[in-house]
Amino acid sequence: MRDEYGRPYRRSLRVPKYDYAADGAYFVTVCVQWREHLLDPEPVRAMVQQTWDDLATRFKNIALDEFVIMPNHVHGIIWIVDNAPSQSRRGESCIRPPRGANWSRDANWSRDANCPGDHKDRPYGTLAGSIGRIIQAFKSITTDQYIRAVKSHQWPPFPGRLWQRNYYERIIRNDAELHETRRSTHDNPVNWAIDPETPEGQTRVSARLVVSIATAICD
Repeated sequence: MRDEYGRPYRRSLRVPKYDYAADGAYFVTVCVQWREHLLDPEPVRAMVQQTWDDLATRFKNIALDEFVIMPNHVHGIIWIVDNAPSQSRRGESCIRPPRGANWSRDANWSRDANCPGDHKDRPYGTLAGSIGRIIQAFKSITTDQYIRAVKSHQWPPFPGRLWQRNYYERIIRNDAELHETRRSTHDNPVNWAIDPETPEGQTRVSARLVVSIATAICD
């Protein structure tokens, strides 16, 4: 699908008109590009964990909750606290005006945070204190650290980019949902190990199959 200017249309993953700079708890998932298993080595995990921990220092308006690093993605809960309501009500990237718009001629298009624009892949900047800005920083810092380690410590290189272009989030609405999200995040490594869709899970399934066949033969 393409937009009115003939460019590929990319569906937004955000809830329409929701203020992602508003106080509250958010469950986020950030995936490695192409789902490559780059986060398994302990040095990589340590770097990603440290970057996550440092977000609370970088952003004074947040508190960090449960966090888990999986081989090809991370899950975490971020609280935004004591944040003034944002004017844009979105917390997404401020985006370019339509093709052909003239900054000096078209008074309706300006460089401020309220500019609606039409293209979310060429941001001028993301609203300070929003979930989008926090994830942007997380991706940028981890990517920079990873690239440095590829050169200095021979970490496996990644094709093109470290993280997928977007990220997934879910607004946590109540205490019950918060409790369940914490539990599922904490249990993710265990579930990964037994999931038949993962290499580890496939290995366990194969091992169980071999044992079952051997038992049947012996019986």
